Amino acid sequence: MTKDDLKKTSKHLSYILRHAPDSIGLTLDAQGWAQVSDLIAKSEHPLTHDLIAEVVRTNAKLRFSLNHDGSLIRANQGHSIQIDLGLSPQTPPRVLFHGTAKTNLASIRQNGLLKGARHHVHLSDNTATAKAVGGRHGSPIVLTIQTEDMAQNGHTFYRSANGVWLVDHVPPQFLE
Repeated sequence: MTKDDLKKTSKHLSYILRHAPDSIGLTLDAQGWAQVSDLIAKSEHPLTHDLIAEVVRTNAKLRFSLNHDGSLIRANQGHSIQIDLGLSPQTPPRVLFHGTAKTNLASIRQNGLLKGARHHVHLSDNTATAKAVGGRHGSPIVLTIQTEDMAQNGHTFYRSANGVWLVDHVPPQFLE
């Protein structure tokens, strides 16, 4: 199985498990879990238990989780569909980072960081990850978020199973 195969499979799983399970007739439970056997049976992408396990194990962004016996899979965050990941509020570090394209900077300075169609704004605990995320959409820029100040002002933070920090909105006054 090549790196390209793993990447294509990861993108397919992201689309199905985060945005469009109904596109293949897949049902997710309230927490976003799907039966691996159903995913394999309904997907037009060639999937096997071994391939899915390899994608979960090797995905650098740790996008997916399997349950203890490998019979269920879910995306760890980034959903545009309604699910409950069962996240508990967490105290964030003093600062976190967000990567974006330079072309988005004027809008962000005016409106802050908005979650758009997703459940949360995604933040990183390091600049390298933020820069890589920002580079997916053009010339990257890394914003520093004053998360300690945000938390003191009533904003609630969560941390996904793969270490991504999540918040509903980042107002412009907390951006650098």
